[in-house]
Amino acid sequence: MPNAFNFQVSPFDCLTPDEQQRVRAGVDIAYFREGEIVLDAAVAPTHLFVVIKGFVQQFEPDGGEPVAGFGPDDTFDGRSLVAGKVSGRFVAAEELVAYQLSREVVNDLIACNAAFGALLFSDLSKKLGAIAGRSSQHELQSLALARVDAIPVRVPHFVDADCDVLSVVRLFQAERTSNVLVRDTDAEGVPRLGIFTVTALQRAVLHGTPLERLAVREVTSFGLITVNAGDPVGDALTVMVRHKVHRVAVLADDHSGRVVGVLEALDLFSFLSNHSYLINREIAEAQDLAALGQACGHVTRLIALLHRGGTRVGQIATLVQALNAKLFERTWQLIAPPELVANSCLFVMGSEGRGEQLLKTDQDNGLLLRDGYAPPADLDAICARFTRSLIEFGYPECPGGIMVSNPHWRAGQREFAERARGWLLQPDGDRLMALAIFLDAHAVCGDAGLLAGVRASLFALTTDNDAMLARFASAVDAFADDGGWLHRLLTRGEAPRGGFDIKKQGLFPLVHGVRSLALRAQLGETSTAGRLDALVAAGQIDRALATDVLESLYFFMGLRLKAGLAELDAGHAASGKVDPSRLSSLERDLLKDTLDVVKRFRRMLHQRFHLDAV
Repeated sequence: MPNAFNFQVSPFDCLTPDEQQRVRAGVDIAYFREGEIVLDAAVAPTHLFVVIKGFVQQFEPDGGEPVAGFGPDDTFDGRSLVAGKVSGRFVAAEELVAYQLSREVVNDLIACNAAFGALLFSDLSKKLGAIAGRSSQHELQSLALARVDAIPVRVPHFVDADCDVLSVVRLFQAERTSNVLVRDTDAEGVPRLGIFTVTALQRAVLHGTPLERLAVREVTSFGLITVNAGDPVGDALTVMVRHKVHRVAVLADDHSGRVVGVLEALDLFSFLSNHSYLINREIAEAQDLAALGQACGHVTRLIALLHRGGTRVGQIATLVQALNAKLFERTWQLIAPPELVANSCLFVMGSEGRGEQLLKTDQDNGLLLRDGYAPPADLDAICARFTRSLIEFGYPECPGGIMVSNPHWRAGQREFAERARGWLLQPDGDRLMALAIFLDAHAVCGDAGLLAGVRASLFALTTDNDAMLARFASAVDAFADDGGWLHRLLTRGEAPRGGFDIKKQGLFPLVHGVRSLALRAQLGETSTAGRLDALVAAGQIDRALATDVLESLYFFMGLRLKAGLAELDAGHAASGKVDPSRLSSLERDLLKDTLDVVKRFRRMLHQRFHLDAV
């Protein structure tokens, strides 16, 4: 029987052949009747168990509802084995047959395999970190996660700002390069670095001064865009897309500010083997909506490519936000007259605004108009055309009408600020939803200052208004264990048809809880990651909890993405619902850990906002 041990499940799938043989030599079979206690609280454990047949429920030491469940191929209880004491009660809910591995063998494996130990008993962040570092995982094989300095970056060439352009051109020819870095000082004597490229030669020729007398300073672009040598390649790609540049300077990792190379877009793309930059260029150069629609279709294929190649969900989401922002911006520019674009602010909200959108979902967008500006008489038709265009691109119509085509979601700055203040002062029902969505607003086209002004007026009302903040934060319990699905997961009850809505049970309480804390602290960040960093810096949340919340968020996003891509492959619309029966043993283990983070985070929010009194 031990020869049939399944080494394809976590944490045993990271063992070497020699370590697997050690398991085969030391494993035994255990049997427990239904209702029998497998491990009891406060008892010193002697074995690690791997379920072959049956189901085990874990209870808190004082009983009550089950807090975890373990089925075939699941492992328990590594943490108790390492701690030397069982923290709860493990009961056979069904007749149980399990492998048991002695503490001595487990300790030997931990000593020689750090990944095994981390997956067995570490907290969530360390467990996910171990997964990222395992050689058997796609993450290490994913080129998008490689360091920037893994790419053969080009040797930087430096010239002084007083150097004439003709000499620079001779340097281009001699060194076979297309750019030089220009050393200069600003008006206050502070050193600065710029870049002069072959593209800038056009400006030099049109300048009118003979090239041998024209200082390169006059046609150099200062404000150099940079990345660090240790940054992931995927992050460097996002920087290029966001800043619309074809090359970035690479800085040393020692924080000296020393430039160690120049990363060209073509070099990055040949290394990364995806078409994200081409998509960005396709969007920027689109002259009609049909061309934009074609570019939009490429985004979903890119997401699938990156996900299946092992790119982290957070990196994918950041890149998707940058590409979508360019798409929405270009769509608005093609539809709206230039004067309207200049005197308005088009913004997106919800997960799109937070930079946490992956596959296309309901569009959430709005439009702010500059006070005193008279919009075109056909504004209704312009906004309706924008909404229809996004629908044709694959972004479904928002069931709640949160779109620019709805007059309620477009107004002058002063009028919209009054409307938003009403949501804040009476956060119930639709007002609560509207406020929550608007707090995630991110400008994509026009004057971003209009949006910043409305947000500032909202923050001014949150000072010393604990009752209002508590009403707003109380929405974290809106979907708490909806339909008892968590209980069924832990007790092997029948899963709801269509799978579990991980957005309601996992994503929403984390996102809205962080959003509530950020509103209370009057933080301007819109992404959950940015808000968590700012909250930690402000002393509003413990770093360890913030890390667990963010890792859990990304795990839930990853589950939804995986399920959604599977639905698209099957020819169905992506619902984002997760079927627990399709999860691997490791995914089930992580789901339990992340759901525990949701519970802990909710408890903290209840204490912080006194929600039990609401």
